Amino acid sequence: MKIIRTTLIALTSTIAVFSQGNTHSQPVGKFEGLAMTPPMGWNSWNTFETNIDEKLVKETADIMVSSGMAAAGYNYIVLDDGWMTRERDANGNLVPDPKKFPGGMKSLVDYVHSKGLKFGLYNCAGTKTCGGYPGTRGYEYQDARFYAGLNIDFLKYDWCNTEGINSKEAYATMSNALKTAGKPIVFSLCEWGDTKPWEWGKPIGNLWRISGDISPCFDCEDKHEGNWSSWGFMKIAEMRKDIRKFSGPDHWNDFDMLEVGDGMTDTEDKTHFSLWSMLSSPLIAGNDLRKMSPETKQILTNKELIAINQDKLGIQAFQYSPEKNLDVWVKPLSDGNWAIAFINRSESSKNIVFDWKKNNLSDADFGFTADFNQKTYQIKDLWKNKNNGTTAKPFKENLAAHDVIVLRLTK
Repeated sequence: MKIIRTTLIALTSTIAVFSQGNTHSQPVGKFEGLAMTPPMGWNSWNTFETNIDEKLVKETADIMVSSGMAAAGYNYIVLDDGWMTRERDANGNLVPDPKKFPGGMKSLVDYVHSKGLKFGLYNCAGTKTCGGYPGTRGYEYQDARFYAGLNIDFLKYDWCNTEGINSKEAYATMSNALKTAGKPIVFSLCEWGDTKPWEWGKPIGNLWRISGDISPCFDCEDKHEGNWSSWGFMKIAEMRKDIRKFSGPDHWNDFDMLEVGDGMTDTEDKTHFSLWSMLSSPLIAGNDLRKMSPETKQILTNKELIAINQDKLGIQAFQYSPEKNLDVWVKPLSDGNWAIAFINRSESSKNIVFDWKKNNLSDADFGFTADFNQKTYQIKDLWKNKNNGTTAKPFKENLAAHDVIVLRLTK
């Protein structure tokens, strides 16, 4: 009887130990407060894909500072896919490609930091990256320690080669791994919007992609082998205009990297940059900074538009009363102010007549309102950088094809 009792006690103790282990769970938790305004910077993918090296990064960092982009707010340099060797080392560690980065990745990170900038890297939740390099599946905590050891500031985490993997679980695991490694790193979820990361991503990441890849075009769809498409910037904005309530400080809807300077007209680049600013999307340039035209630089460093994007209220614009071929986007700003963008989607110019007193504004998601019959606002045209009267009189302007007007309304 004593033997049976002792056995039962031991078995009960064993079950208790296992039960305690099973009830322990590490809470999901990103590093809070790292992206209180949409991140701004540069990413290598749009122009260079995997053709990246140490020289490119150093030259880009130098020009980001000398061009005035850093002063305008661009501070992240992110190396996308292709920075590592095709295989991990004998201990399972990622290996920066010694041919592309002969000075070593840590030295390169230090160089970027010496310029007053921040550094980011790319990997993937799957077994391989989109370019066929080692993915992070099964190596999350090991890779997080590697990134912490390099002292990076930003991780873009893609979604290729993830068959059979649960997206929320995969991103939560990597988020926990980064937190455990101890180095504050902005976590960018690049899941393409397939499983609605805006619904579950807030405690996990600082920003999340909401669509497939962007294309350098106004309103196109580029179909690719493998049954996937990339999209013009107007199509991306249209497809995700209804998820704005999920975006805000430290948890941003990411409409993908900018295509400014990548082959569209200057007018379309201006419209693209305006819309991303209105949508509170991260402003991540993707052009070759070493070859950008004065017009491209002027667009990317428009401080008035950047201020709209970086407004501390952090509310994404909503589409207001769209007319045929004319979009009107409205964004509440801090201190009771507003930004309004008119976009001509047609192939010919349009005359705009916007009677403020007939168009009072109401933000259904966040509760902000503007009654132009009760209050008068000063108007500033942010591309012409000039005052344009008040809301006491209708706004009238001619708008060229694919062009944009952005107005700031100040009480």
